[in-house]
Amino acid sequence: MTQEELDALMAGDLDEMDETAPQEESIAQEEETEGSTALNEQEEHDKATTQMMNEYRTSSTMSWPPPPPTDDHKMVHQLDDVTKDSEIKATQVFDKLEIVNNFMLSAEDNAKEVIKLIESNITLFETLVSKFPKIDQFQKALDDNKGMKERVEDLLMNAQMAEDEIMMTMDIMQYQDIHRQKIERVINVMRALSKYMSALFEGSKDDTNRVSSAVHIHGDTTTEDVVSNEDIEALIASLGKK
Repeated sequence: MTQEELDALMAGDLDEMDETAPQEESIAQEEETEGSTALNEQEEHDKATTQMMNEYRTSSTMSWPPPPPTDDHKMVHQLDDVTKDSEIKATQVFDKLEIVNNFMLSAEDNAKEVIKLIESNITLFETLVSKFPKIDQFQKALDDNKGMKERVEDLLMNAQMAEDEIMMTMDIMQYQDIHRQKIERVINVMRALSKYMSALFEGSKDDTNRVSSAVHIHGDTTTEDVVSNEDIEALIASLGKK
């Protein structure tokens, strides 16, 4: 191959590359435009959905329409939150009750130690009173220690009763676990019914392939003035595509 033929061949390749480059750039721009359009449509759909949720206001006097399916109104979602939160709070309550019970046990041990010291004082002052019956201070100290022993014994008894109440409260709190199990049973039944209803109403073709429903049908009394000529033409066109 001569130098002239080689130069001509290279010139032809460059021309083809020049023609191909704009085509590839055009295809890339079209794909980018389509992707941007789809993204914009999705953003608009999300904004419209959010706006609808924000503008919706529930009313106790309205039975229809039902509230939107947000997390605040999803029944199973709410029940899951109830079981989760109640279990967490129940655990916290048990921990607090255990701490209180430990405080009462400590108070009970201290009260027992105080009673032992008071009993030793009583023994001492009884001996002093028997040997020195004319000294009134010994008798007064003996009476004061006896009265102090009675008050500390009352404190000890109250601490023991508080421990019993704490144990009964813990037993009562065990019903929270039973309630959780009942709610979980309801959740499982609801989920089973939801799956059954979804399967029961499942169609043989996709909803996007279905003909749109008529806005007004003969005999309707609330949509007589709703249908426009454009709606009728659109309905006829959709029937023609079926």
